[in-house]
Amino acid sequence: MDAPSTRSARRRTGRIPSGEGEVEPSPDAVLIRRTLAEIAPVADRVTSYFYALVFTAHPEVRGMFPVAMDTQRDRLLKALLTAAEHIDNPDVLGPYLRRLGTGHRKYGTMAAHYPAVGEALLGALARYAELTWGSETEAAWVRAYTAISQIMIDAASEDEIKAPAWWHAEVVSHDLRTSDIAVLTVRPDQPYPFVAGQYTSLETPWWPRVWRHYSFASAPRADGLLSFHVKAVPAGWVSNALVRHARPGDVLRLGPPAGSMVVDHTTDNGMLCLGGGTGIAPIKALIEDVAEHGERRPMEVFFGARSDHDLYDKDTLLGLQRSHPWLSVRPVIGGGLDGQLPQAVGEHGPWSSYDAFISGPPAMIRSGVDALKRIGIPGERIRYDAVEELAGVEG
Repeated sequence: MDAPSTRSARRRTGRIPSGEGEVEPSPDAVLIRRTLAEIAPVADRVTSYFYALVFTAHPEVRGMFPVAMDTQRDRLLKALLTAAEHIDNPDVLGPYLRRLGTGHRKYGTMAAHYPAVGEALLGALARYAELTWGSETEAAWVRAYTAISQIMIDAASEDEIKAPAWWHAEVVSHDLRTSDIAVLTVRPDQPYPFVAGQYTSLETPWWPRVWRHYSFASAPRADGLLSFHVKAVPAGWVSNALVRHARPGDVLRLGPPAGSMVVDHTTDNGMLCLGGGTGIAPIKALIEDVAEHGERRPMEVFFGARSDHDLYDKDTLLGLQRSHPWLSVRPVIGGGLDGQLPQAVGEHGPWSSYDAFISGPPAMIRSGVDALKRIGIPGERIRYDAVEELAGVEG
């Protein structure tokens, strides 16, 4: 039996069984979630106060953030609160924080900055969590933030040995496929290692320190070039700059690669791929990856868009289908992508022996995952990257 002090420590920082098949949240997790529940209705005020504390106490870090803070929104604070909420789940939290730590190198973040952020976090929580805040709650948050920041610092330190904080990449071609969709090809200034199906964060010279996520639209190439599919969205600073202003010769910055929507080449399972809009980009990369490995596994691709005009890469995909007899491409037109595409998939099959891959708007991913589970594909065989959620919040 554990000594009382050992068991107490385990309850503070980990998860312990609570009956058959159940896991009781640690005391720290209970206190943290109570705080999160209290501040949820006033999240905007918490965010504003948090940044005010950071910049007032440490004005030297202001230059690391965008000039217009509305583009940064609550990304940093949201990432910290999300991490704290999952403090009892190290299998999820560890990889998430390591990605976050390495990703923040591109902002110029150093170990010395973490105490300042921690002070502001505690100050903002103390100000707005009036009902749940106290010495025990504060201690729980201190323990959580200490653990969170240390994982991020260690990951950044390890990554610094093997990779730059960012890559410069020159635009070598800009192909406007529709009035609001462009295919950009860039040449990094040094080798950029990634795996088909992953994504990166990208910064333009027009909006310094504003980063957005884009998937690689091809498998790694011998010439080292990288391609991205970009759709200009309303009020999208980065996307509009890339579609409307970027030209050959412009230099962008790339963060490190991330994402787990990659092919498992140790199996010969069939692959069911759903791509909505520019979400077809990483699916195209997966097709190239399978082809390059010389595999002949069946690969079924559903490419969804609201109109035929928006199926901007249909000819390329149909050309790949003609070249590879194991590949089937089915365009899906009309209706909302969050319902039409999964519905079309359900009309074919069966898919129970397939690995599934989903890329597209968040609503489409959510409905697609639910639909695939309903038709018999286990959750552990459904792969996607929800880059704005726990899978990769980094700004």
